[in-house]
Amino acid sequence: MDIEFVVNRVKSGDKQAYAILIRKFEKKIYTYCYCILKSREEAEDALQEIFIKAYQDIDRYEERVTFSAWLYKIAYHHCLDQIRKQSRWQRLVSLYQEQQTLFYDNYNKQAGIEQAIHELLMPLNREEKNILLLKVVEQYSFEEIGQIMDCKSATLRKKYERLRKKLHQQKMYKGGVASGEIAKSN
Repeated sequence: MDIEFVVNRVKSGDKQAYAILIRKFEKKIYTYCYCILKSREEAEDALQEIFIKAYQDIDRYEERVTFSAWLYKIAYHHCLDQIRKQSRWQRLVSLYQEQQTLFYDNYNKQAGIEQAIHELLMPLNREEKNILLLKVVEQYSFEEIGQIMDCKSATLRKKYERLRKKLHQQKMYKGGVASGEIAKSN
């Protein structure tokens, strides 16, 4: 089903059509929020709040950008607001609990790969992680990422190239980790 058609139905007052949009995007938006917030509970709360905000602001959506990019922009700004609101202590406790859960839940090869990826991404700042997540994991174009992050696509391309070099250098410094494939992706 054409997303723009569904969006227009929602704008016309069809509340049931919004459920279609939620089903279409909830897993991707949850994953995006989880990657930023690092907490299942916070990601679930953020997901609900993002879809409520999107519904309330649906009349402001214009088709000059994709609905997906518009929704990710709401998610991006919401997650940044959440991070700003949290106290440093709460973040440390949450991060510690999440790390403990990962440690006890993952005694297999996947845990080793996840740890390598985590170590590779740990020194990146929030903006770099967002660019990497949106480009490599979500496979957005630089134009769409620019719409989400309020940045020019040319600037993002340059930042992405620097980020790839940074990850490659970091991988080489650490002696090559399995997650080095990130540095190779386009």
